[in-house]
Amino acid sequence: MAAILVAEDDGAVSAFVTRALVHAGHEVRAVADGSAALAALAERPFDLLLTDIVMPELDGIALALKASKEFPAMRILLMTGFAAERQRAHNLEALIHRVIAKPFTLAEICAAVDGALQG
Repeated sequence: MAAILVAEDDGAVSAFVTRALVHAGHEVRAVADGSAALAALAERPFDLLLTDIVMPELDGIALALKASKEFPAMRILLMTGFAAERQRAHNLEALIHRVIAKPFTLAEICAAVDGALQG
């Protein structure tokens, strides 16, 4: 079981991902934006950050940059439904495990999380 922080501003996607990961045996905390994610990270450690790229307040790329600097052992996965945002994340290969394209299936998100947690 891993402690996973999900940062996603779309409530339906957040609920879907949270349910999937809890069902897979993980402890999940979901927040609606990057600023809330930084606050959650300051409260306790997480094994994995799963964040949308496009969010209000602080986007997922800025969040990944800050989180990787402050918590270098934490794995990071990015999610996006926008091809242009995937290209922006391409430059972060050293900091993130993978960018997951939306829409994704339950099996795809669980496999991506498992892959990130395994290294």
